[in-house]
Amino acid sequence: MSAVPEIDLADPAVAADPFTAYGTAREQGPVAKLVGPGFAPMWVLTRHAEARAMLTDGRFALGEGTYQPLDVPEHCRPYLRTMQETEGEQHARLRRLTAPAFAARRALDFRPRIERVVTRLLDALPAQGPVDLLTEFAQPLPMEVICELVGVPEADRPRWHEYGTTVVRGTGSGFATAVPGIIDGARDLVARPDSDLLRHLTGDAGLTEQETVAMVWQLVLAGQTPANFLANAVETLLAHPDQAAVLRAEPQWWPNAVDELMRWCGSQLLTIPRRTTEDVDLHGVLVRAGEPVTASIAAANHDPRAFDDPDRFDVRRAAGAHLGFAYGPHFCLGASFARVQVEVALSAILDRFPGLRVLEVQRVPDPGTWRLAALPVLR
Repeated sequence: MSAVPEIDLADPAVAADPFTAYGTAREQGPVAKLVGPGFAPMWVLTRHAEARAMLTDGRFALGEGTYQPLDVPEHCRPYLRTMQETEGEQHARLRRLTAPAFAARRALDFRPRIERVVTRLLDALPAQGPVDLLTEFAQPLPMEVICELVGVPEADRPRWHEYGTTVVRGTGSGFATAVPGIIDGARDLVARPDSDLLRHLTGDAGLTEQETVAMVWQLVLAGQTPANFLANAVETLLAHPDQAAVLRAEPQWWPNAVDELMRWCGSQLLTIPRRTTEDVDLHGVLVRAGEPVTASIAAANHDPRAFDDPDRFDVRRAAGAHLGFAYGPHFCLGASFARVQVEVALSAILDRFPGLRVLEVQRVPDPGTWRLAALPVLR
């Protein structure tokens, strides 16, 4: 096999255009190596089929070592180990019990409540001048939907928004209080469940208090990802007015469009790293037990072996197949709710603001996330 290409995550060119960087590596072979200051080298799958195979292979496992330990009070620690960190029968059991609560039918039933949240946030936008849709709409929307989903009282929601923003940043003086704030708030909600979701998890599903609180914590963590994706999606649609016109004229294409947007401009560039449980021959590369392996979502979602004309944005493209929601046993549990949320938000924006235009596109140089620093728009 030829030499494995290296991708330096500290290279400004990689941060500026990860799709080209990962795509170039993909065409050299299915495996590349990620390097950069502050972390050990990591193997990355760059092709769609090979990435999907790794994500379903039990030799590549998530676990407690997947995430950095958080400096939080001792009483919070048991609740931080979510289903995302489990494998095998333990994971299968939790998945089996919780999956019905996040089924597509439940997401559709929940849609009117998401529509009300979207309407309320859009009504609150300033009437004049430029508006930052990232901070004024895309960022508060996911947490507001989570609050609706788990039954957070109106009076407590500003605090949950503050905690969620702090947790997503991952640093700062408020981090030490944000995590306990969410955990303690979730414990109170689970003790007196006042939402269909929590009543299902604690009743029909039979989850323990610890497992249910951990599920709320997982929702807060994963539920913030749609903020960056929503901003990317708005920018993409406005940069492709012909495709936005299709959706305005033929709204039946919205489900396909959400999947195409996830393929085209999903905010997560890499899957959560797995560690090998044994030595593995990874397409000619020897990966030692315990070494980290990830998949490049950016490369796999633009792989010409999996998608016809992958560099063309087409809202009529057949839905599915992308890795934006991961794949295999750890496929995003809340994918149906995320799809509905994104569709409701984007369709409302296009319908309400036909003359919307982006004033500036400036991205954050983040090796793991494709995200905007702001989304200033004029209506």
